[in-house]
Amino acid sequence: MSQRPASSAPAAPRTATPAHPHSLPLWQLLSRCAEAVAAVRQGQSLTDVLAALPPAERPGTQALSFAVLRRLGTALALRQALVPKAPAPWVDGLLLSALALACGDEYARHTLVDQAVDACKRRARPASGLVNAVLRRFLREEADLLAALEDDDVAHFNHPAWWIRRLQRDWPEHWQAMLMANQTQPPMTLRANVRHGSSAAYRARLIEAGLLAPDSAPTATAQASAPPLEPEGFDPIVLPRGVPVQQLPGFAEGDASVQDAAAQLAAPLLVHAGGRPLPAGARVLDACAAPGGKTAHLLELADLDVTALDSDPQRLVRVNETLQRLGLGPNDHTRTVAADASQPATWWDGQAFDAILLDAPCSASGIVRRHPDVRWLRRESDLTALARTQDALLDALWPLLKPGGHLLYCTCSIFRIEGQERIDAFLQRTPGARALPSPGHLRPVVEYLDPIAAPASRGMGDGFFYALLSKPS
Repeated sequence: MSQRPASSAPAAPRTATPAHPHSLPLWQLLSRCAEAVAAVRQGQSLTDVLAALPPAERPGTQALSFAVLRRLGTALALRQALVPKAPAPWVDGLLLSALALACGDEYARHTLVDQAVDACKRRARPASGLVNAVLRRFLREEADLLAALEDDDVAHFNHPAWWIRRLQRDWPEHWQAMLMANQTQPPMTLRANVRHGSSAAYRARLIEAGLLAPDSAPTATAQASAPPLEPEGFDPIVLPRGVPVQQLPGFAEGDASVQDAAAQLAAPLLVHAGGRPLPAGARVLDACAAPGGKTAHLLELADLDVTALDSDPQRLVRVNETLQRLGLGPNDHTRTVAADASQPATWWDGQAFDAILLDAPCSASGIVRRHPDVRWLRRESDLTALARTQDALLDALWPLLKPGGHLLYCTCSIFRIEGQERIDAFLQRTPGARALPSPGHLRPVVEYLDPIAAPASRGMGDGFFYALLSKPS
């Protein structure tokens, strides 16, 4: 069991996750949330679960599911104490959802219990007595039940035990701050399409629309203390609250995109690699392109010949839709290709690339604020398998790069095995490859969480890794 300071947070953090405004009754949302939690525990992505719901039910179900998954470690420990033998999956999902929500302040406790019992009566009536008894016992014995979890790291930090151990090893001075950062709600971050107008001009439009405060532009001091190696063309716009994209000025016309701040570093780092911009017409490969945000950003910043590759044809549909909305293609200079990047013989035309962006498949451990199910879906053994895939991609794509060209490797991961360890191993087995200055590991820690209170963060609250590699001429 790890040591925590006496001032650490209680076992059931009460960080509120406001429910999305909706007109559906709570029992119905709890029923859907129970389905979602049960599906995640059986290995299904929450994104897929939500996509299968009727549109009217998605926002409220997502809001509740996010809140529950951010407290699932606490809820699992409580359910184990109250009901050692887990009930059927949906009933268990309902109990876990209600217990997790009872540890927050989204709803009045007795309302929550009543609505959970109502949901159970409508879906699994024989279990409604169990649900009622368990939840009312929790209300009576909450203090003692939570006190019994004081030394339970999974209950306290709401991450799997293996995840906590790995962060303790990788980041011994920051692991607690990183885990707590994952419990916070992310901001909505935008990227202005500079082909349609400057970031400053789009900020002005947001201010006029009442979506941004007049003093929200980053100051010179903030920019000076921003994350390391901030390149030209990196200028994320952080909204104080999320809004439907239909409310964003000119969104349908391609004036802006939603993209996490850390992910917005990729295109500027590659376009300006080595201290000089890529020339017009430079051949660029985006090797794992879906859903297309980085592909689009590359094309917004420079007149490039871009091949956007992805192994999943269905995900390439999203890339094409993104490019079309932004007025960037597909066309003669921007093509999408469904193929496995690690098998160039099946898709490469033999012409070397001036630059390659490899946003490699990874654990997504750096973006669990936005995808709280990831922590419960991943297994530690996944990291070894993913590392093999990352190595294979680096080795397969390096020969496709022109002498003097640059390859930018990135992952949305906080684990060293998917970041610096992969680059160190690649440099050892690849003569001539050279690592240039780059951001390295970006950690989701407290000082980057609130771009409004701490503007120097520029919204960089997600975990990411970047390494820029140069090929000798």
